[in-house]
Amino acid sequence: MTDLRFDWARRDRTGVAEAVLAEGKSGAQIRQAIVGAQTRQSSLLLTRLAAAPGEELAAEIGTAFDYDAVSRTAILDHGLLPTTPCDALIVTGGSSDLPVAREAQRTLRFHGLDVGLLADCGVAGLWRLTDHADRLRAAPAIIAVAGMEGALFPVVAGLTPALVIAVPSSVGYGVAVGGRAALSTALATCAPGVVTVNIDNGFGAACALIKILRPGAAPAHAS
Repeated sequence: MTDLRFDWARRDRTGVAEAVLAEGKSGAQIRQAIVGAQTRQSSLLLTRLAAAPGEELAAEIGTAFDYDAVSRTAILDHGLLPTTPCDALIVTGGSSDLPVAREAQRTLRFHGLDVGLLADCGVAGLWRLTDHADRLRAAPAIIAVAGMEGALFPVVAGLTPALVIAVPSSVGYGVAVGGRAALSTALATCAPGVVTVNIDNGFGAACALIKILRPGAAPAHAS
């Protein structure tokens, strides 16, 4: 009897493939999902995969299994097409937000989109953000990742016509601990054009961006 009932048809129905949330799953369950993908010759995205099992699986499977320790994501590649450049952007408030930003970036990569990442653009040094003003204004949509007080979200929305997908990160301490202050800023901002996903949900932000950009997104597999 299997523990997993994987939704292999989700991409065809919704445009976004199901991913394996490794956190909370046993090693046997994770391997079960991978074996299922290998049997079908299907590609697979895994999120929140800890370093020890991620590196072990990479050594065991080889080049078809790409593990990224920063984002704790892995991509099992059974025929993914090369990515297509996209003018959308991912922007972070600080370098501590990179794990969440990289989760979003690699989710987009899995779905065929090459999206640039502007790191450490926190508004405490506003020039770090305004230096990229032209790229921000040219982007059709921006994923903004920030912890602490989340000031990045309304500032980006005030500089660009792009839709801003706010991702509060759990970076912070005191009243900002766990991303709650950043979440409140994202939800309470008076800057128009900001939508919000859950704390640390880089995957969810990427899925939202994919749906915003379709039908222009590239297919994940060669026909």
